[in-house]
Amino acid sequence: MIRVENLVKRFGGIVAVNDVSVTIETGSITGLIGPNGAGKTTLFNCIAGAFPPSAGSVFLDDEDITGLPPHELFHKGLLRTFQIAHEFGSLTVRDNLMLVPGEQPGESLWTACFKPRNFVEREKQLLERADDIIDFLNLAHVADELAGNLSGGQKKLLELGRTMMVDAKIVFLDEVGAGVNRTLLNTIGDAIVRLNRERGYTFCMIEHDMAFISRLCDPVIVMAEGAVLAQGSAAAVQQDEKVIEAYLGAGRKNSRTKT
Repeated sequence: MIRVENLVKRFGGIVAVNDVSVTIETGSITGLIGPNGAGKTTLFNCIAGAFPPSAGSVFLDDEDITGLPPHELFHKGLLRTFQIAHEFGSLTVRDNLMLVPGEQPGESLWTACFKPRNFVEREKQLLERADDIIDFLNLAHVADELAGNLSGGQKKLLELGRTMMVDAKIVFLDEVGAGVNRTLLNTIGDAIVRLNRERGYTFCMIEHDMAFISRLCDPVIVMAEGAVLAQGSAAAVQQDEKVIEAYLGAGRKNSRTKT
């Protein structure tokens, strides 16, 4: 679904992403791991349109989307979430979901004034979809709560729910587990797996929790110093000497040697 070819991103004299070529297969849950500063989020930002790459290309279903802005990628089915959730804090959980789809009839003053039936019908459809997502994500008990009052894990669930309000092809998740307790992390993981298996979502996620990555992701791509260091199954990359040295730690290598 996604093909990245020789992508480079420079910030002045700093090369944050250095000649990266990766693919994300349709229907996969691909993990992206590596130490802080490896270039993972910068790669996400280049794919998702937040930063124009300095060189290289990005393709979505063989269509060149290099440098397209996020709102155009949104309409093509490429969505992303953020390490720090970007909810509308003064709106309820339900309203946060309902405002996601673009080009709603109620956004037109003419339609709102002279064709109210159009936007009333659309509002009904959006309400039904939002309530279905709320049930899917086990958020019914906070559906009418202001999103700003949610816990960190609930906000991550809400961000995931917002991607469900449109027909997403691929969703990029940036540290969906950051600051989330284990119970809610399991809930988020269950939702990602169900979306993948039952609704055909393709995911690519940045995450530092290797247990979470191992449970959900295949394949796993490892980055270090702006470049791809290794890729393969979670089990394989955790046994890779270069990955152990650069990311998982020498202590793990020594412990494995002793056993």
